[in-house]
Amino acid sequence: MKNSWTRLICILSVILFFNCKSENKEEATKEQPNILFILSDDHTSQAWGIYGGLLKDYVKNDNIKRLADEGIVLNNAFCTNSICSPSRASILTGQYSHVNQVYTLRESLPNGHPNIAKTLGAHGYQTALIGKWHLVEQPEGFQYFNVLPGQGRYWDPILKNKDNWKDGHDGSGGKIYKGFSTDVITGLAIEHLKQRDASRPFFMMCNFKATHEPFEYPDRFKDLYSDVDIPEPESLLDFGKGTGGRTFVGQKLENLEARWQEAYKHPDKFWTSYPGLPFEREGLDSIGLRQKIYQKFVKDFMRCGAAVDDNIGKLLDYLDEAGIADNTIVIYTADQGYFLGEHGFFDKRLIYEESLRMPFVIRYPKELKGGQRIDDIILNIDFAALLADYAGVEKPNYIQGESFRENLMGNKPDTWRQNMYYQYWLHETKRPAHYGIRNNRYKLAYFYGKGLGKYGSSNQETTPTWEFYDLQRDPKELKNVINDTEYQPIINTMKVELKQLQTQYNLPNDVPDIE
Repeated sequence: MKNSWTRLICILSVILFFNCKSENKEEATKEQPNILFILSDDHTSQAWGIYGGLLKDYVKNDNIKRLADEGIVLNNAFCTNSICSPSRASILTGQYSHVNQVYTLRESLPNGHPNIAKTLGAHGYQTALIGKWHLVEQPEGFQYFNVLPGQGRYWDPILKNKDNWKDGHDGSGGKIYKGFSTDVITGLAIEHLKQRDASRPFFMMCNFKATHEPFEYPDRFKDLYSDVDIPEPESLLDFGKGTGGRTFVGQKLENLEARWQEAYKHPDKFWTSYPGLPFEREGLDSIGLRQKIYQKFVKDFMRCGAAVDDNIGKLLDYLDEAGIADNTIVIYTADQGYFLGEHGFFDKRLIYEESLRMPFVIRYPKELKGGQRIDDIILNIDFAALLADYAGVEKPNYIQGESFRENLMGNKPDTWRQNMYYQYWLHETKRPAHYGIRNNRYKLAYFYGKGLGKYGSSNQETTPTWEFYDLQRDPKELKNVINDTEYQPIINTMKVELKQLQTQYNLPNDVPDIE
């Protein structure tokens, strides 16, 4: 009898031990929220609607609005190098380009380089990346990935995983998935989440190709805006360097139209195809041509963005259906901004607001009160620090940015940055390499105009120039007031602060000094 009782006590002890262990594991999981990081390409704030602007009444943004109503919107989030690969590298590493070594395009992170996926994976997270990668070599730190080769394609995309990976941009070794890219990527992300280990938290990056050029869209949106004239930005008819003292030409809309013509004439030779071709230009003068280009371009862009909004809704619905929405942080952002006709431009790269600004919304019901907006200056190098903070991980030494968790709760630290440093490295004569500083009112930029041997950069130097904008008086940056006497004391102070930021972030010695 005694032995029976002893045996029973031992059995109960073992059961209790494993129950406690299971409960502790579940408790740890509860303390670490799931993280769904949704990243689009070029989906600029002007096309989100929630930031106001000319397009706010035209864009399809039901689910972006849903996130904003239930979460917090950053009004002043900025990238540190406005081009796809470098921004993605900064998001992952929390580092400026000169630290993570991704300066331009078609560059990869160094082998073994730290990133937030590695950090979260080492602290219990299931890590996955599905969709656009754009950092050339096989992703590190993600226990599962299925990514587009290079830019990828919008229709019937090819994606590559660990089992079929081959280096290169042509999709060799990958698998074709039928359908429209944004729909396919969302479906694969949800499918993977359904197969996850529910006892552990997840970090999922769902990365859309949209809204990158060529701005393709699914058939369900082909008639959207067909009978609508979209309002034009004030500076749409800004030709050449404009009349406001800008010091370079930039990427004009006519260059996009030339690409349409080339793609239509040589579909087998050009790098991509575009929807809605051919584009007719006969009989149009320069003003009429630019206006017509703008209408096609911005409508295609918004149709492409409409598919993104649709799929954000699918992801949010899945979280609700799985019963994990309350314990899941959802972030939606874009890797940078994009010009939608402002200054007569398309594309990004520049320190100007439309390109510099990153739209950003975050929802976390357990901690954040919805419907709020934050004006603090937040950078893409801060994102990794925030994710580490939420995961209960002390900020790793490799991260240059700072967690803005307290900012999101309305507790802005006294030491929070009052200005930010920006540097664009992919030099060309019409869009020179430059660096600059922005605070809550003013922006100062130095277009040093040298390639510095960076991949893809032009060896043809341009004359160094300065630009300065008062964003309070001139929010659309239409007048360069670098030579106005009124601003000289402010400019001199900002030059000193610019040098201080370069020292703080350990800029390499080959970066041209202020002249």
